[in-house]
Amino acid sequence: MKNKYSSLVSVKKNIMKHSERLVQKANISLENAKMALQESLGQLQNIEQPTIGNISQFLASRELLERQRAIIRHNEEWIEYANSEVLEAKEQLKRDMTEYEKFKYLELQLIEKEIHKQKRLEAKDLDEVALMAHTRKTKERVA
Repeated sequence: MKNKYSSLVSVKKNIMKHSERLVQKANISLENAKMALQESLGQLQNIEQPTIGNISQFLASRELLERQRAIIRHNEEWIEYANSEVLEAKEQLKRDMTEYEKFKYLELQLIEKEIHKQKRLEAKDLDEVALMAHTRKTKERVA
C-alpha cells in the first residue's frame, strides 16, 4: 500500500545500505592496515645487524632500521586512521538506521490507520446492508 512515506522509506533504506557498504569498506581498510603493520614488524625482525665491518655498513644498517621504523610508524598511524573511519562509519550507519526505522514506523502507522478506516467503512456498509435487508423483510411480513 503506497502512502506519503513510501518513497521516503525507500530512499532512507538506500542510504542505510550505502552506509553498510561504507562500514564494510572501512573494516577492510582496517584489516589491510593491521596486516601491513604485522608485515613491517616482521621485516624489522629480519633485518640483521652487522657485528663486524666498516662504518658504512653500520650506517647503512642503521638507516635501514630507521626507514623500517618509519614504515612501522606510518602503518600505526594508518591503523589509527582506519579505526577512526570505522567508528565514524558505524556512527553514520546507526544514524541512518534510526532514520530508516523512524520513517518505516511512520509508514506502518499510516497503513494501520488506513486499514482501520477501511474496516470501519466496511462495517458501516455491512450494517447498512443488514438494515436494508431487515427493513425489506419487515415490509414483506406486514404486506
